[in-house]
Amino acid sequence: MTKLLCQKDSYTKSFAGTINNFNNKGIVLDQTSFYPGGGGQPSDTGKITYKSETYKINRISKISGEITHEIENFNPDQIQINSKVSGQIDWDRRYKLMRTHTALHIMCGIVWRDYNAPVTGGDMKPLTARMDFELAEMSSTFAREIEEKVNFEIQSKRNITIDFIPREKALKIPDLIRTKANLIPDSIDIIRTVNIENLDLQADGGTHVNNTIEVGKVRVVGHESKGKINKRIRIEILND
Repeated sequence: MTKLLCQKDSYTKSFAGTINNFNNKGIVLDQTSFYPGGGGQPSDTGKITYKSETYKINRISKISGEITHEIENFNPDQIQINSKVSGQIDWDRRYKLMRTHTALHIMCGIVWRDYNAPVTGGDMKPLTARMDFELAEMSSTFAREIEEKVNFEIQSKRNITIDFIPREKALKIPDLIRTKANLIPDSIDIIRTVNIENLDLQADGGTHVNNTIEVGKVRVVGHESKGKINKRIRIEILND
């Protein structure tokens, strides 16, 4: 199993690792700071240096259960098991995704707190995202209220902390699972949680900022109905 350094520290920009395996797409390392994707958050991009060569990493994927750093025009004949590599995250893209992911958790916390609505789906790209909720109605007034509440929480400078909790204990925490369905596989014994101070506590595996103020200003750019009790909110995160 590859150790995911980013699950403990989302701010790690570079790392050293050892090649444990390879396949026809790329290499498998003993540890990595690249986020492999999941929960609506895409995988990281960046580069890996092996010996004197630097390889562009456009995607991290799971192949036969192993986290694979996909390399363009990969040639397995050039790779040796147990060799050392260094990795560099595309930090600008990663940080934008961290801000975006935290913005979604802030919105999720508000909708759950004020409207008791679970999440039915979500997706994000750097500085743009959408989230679906189990809501019967959606209006422009409601969307403006959500935008105002999200930006208020951002400006409240709430700290964000990560924890790892045994499954049995974690699942006893009220409202830990905010999705309509519990998406945590039965095989996971330790559950990672993301806690936005006094606002939102969720099981989550993605990367986040350390304080809500880092998110920046959020704008609701669209809302739509995806079904009788399924409504979508689209947001963008401003750089300023």
